[in-house]
Amino acid sequence: MTEKTQQLEQIERLLGSHTLHGSESLCKLLRYLANHAWEHPGPPPKEYQIATEVFGRQDDFDPHVDSMVRVQAGRLRSKLAEYYATEGVNDQLLVEMPKGNYALIYHPRTPIPQRANGETKHDPTASLHEDSPSVRNWFTPLLLVSIILGVVLGMAADRFFSRRAANAHASVASSDPPVSYQIFWKGFLTSPQEPWVIFSNAAFVGRPDTGMRYFNAARDGKSPILDHYTGVGEVLAVHALDGVFRSLRQDLRVKRGSLFSLDDAKNNDLIFIGSPSENLTLLEIPSTQSFVFKQITSGIRAGNVSIVNVHPQAGEPAQFLATPSDQPLTEDYSVVALTKGLDQSHSVLILAGTTTIGTQAAVEYVCQQSTLEQLLTRLSVSNPVEMRPFEAVIRVKVAKGVPVESELIALRKSPT
Repeated sequence: MTEKTQQLEQIERLLGSHTLHGSESLCKLLRYLANHAWEHPGPPPKEYQIATEVFGRQDDFDPHVDSMVRVQAGRLRSKLAEYYATEGVNDQLLVEMPKGNYALIYHPRTPIPQRANGETKHDPTASLHEDSPSVRNWFTPLLLVSIILGVVLGMAADRFFSRRAANAHASVASSDPPVSYQIFWKGFLTSPQEPWVIFSNAAFVGRPDTGMRYFNAARDGKSPILDHYTGVGEVLAVHALDGVFRSLRQDLRVKRGSLFSLDDAKNNDLIFIGSPSENLTLLEIPSTQSFVFKQITSGIRAGNVSIVNVHPQAGEPAQFLATPSDQPLTEDYSVVALTKGLDQSHSVLILAGTTTIGTQAAVEYVCQQSTLEQLLTRLSVSNPVEMRPFEAVIRVKVAKGVPVESELIALRKSPT
């Protein structure tokens, strides 16, 4: 029997179970996730895809406002746990959906050892089956209530301790982090100092209540500068990085770009979030050479930021441009680049889009196991010592301000 056939049979067993009986929405979600994994190997679907393709939400669905998909995913995780604690206790294939994404994971299970007479080795009901009918009448409901109570208490405890761990920034993990994390991020785990995350916060003039714009030295020389605002993408990016590094049992130090100094660059491993158009300190340190951010100064796209392809290869454009700023953003481009720092013993990782949404997508690309594995494959890297500086461009599809799909479209590897 092939692996896919075993998985298919297990999914059908779950869909026909008493546990999922009557839960039409959860059955639709489970079947969709299973089919998506078989038909589209690679990154799991995003919240937006699930909301529109499974639950019929409109194109303006915003996962930051509507938590419906996360709620349904949590319910499905609970039902899977309940199934394997009850009617699926002897199933040989375990289906799980780890928190943090919408990918189904299959694990083989060792059947419960049985005695020669066919009874399970540890059957708590074996002696009760020989008792009076009255015992049987109350035992079954009691057992079911106990199992359900155990599942509920387990979920409550998991949420409680997860929340405590997050609030305390504790480096706790139930299992080892994915191998791809250990390979890609190894260079940021060896220094005695924790890595620094430098997020962009551009210089603005004006006020939030009357309107703000980017600071322009030519006309705003005497205007007071606001440098304490940043984009949504940068905020979510810091959160994503914190999750990865907690799984690697490593702290991070976060600093806004306007407070960053060259002394910081000399003594630390750095992760820059945001393009030079907003993260101005990137202009003062070693940066990208093949894919360079540049502000357009003339024409209808004046003021927009592009990624210049310094040495285009066959089939590549000379520059990468997001959707024009006078239209709803549907496409952006981002750079993911690993370079050496001012001190060659330190590493610098640049994660930047031409907009804040592109920046979010760049960080998610190296924080999600599936896309990180794709990057390592393209880099031909299978262990940490093989990591070399590189520069990559990813194309980002955007829907209602949310990056829903990312694709690596250009790559330059440093000579070994």
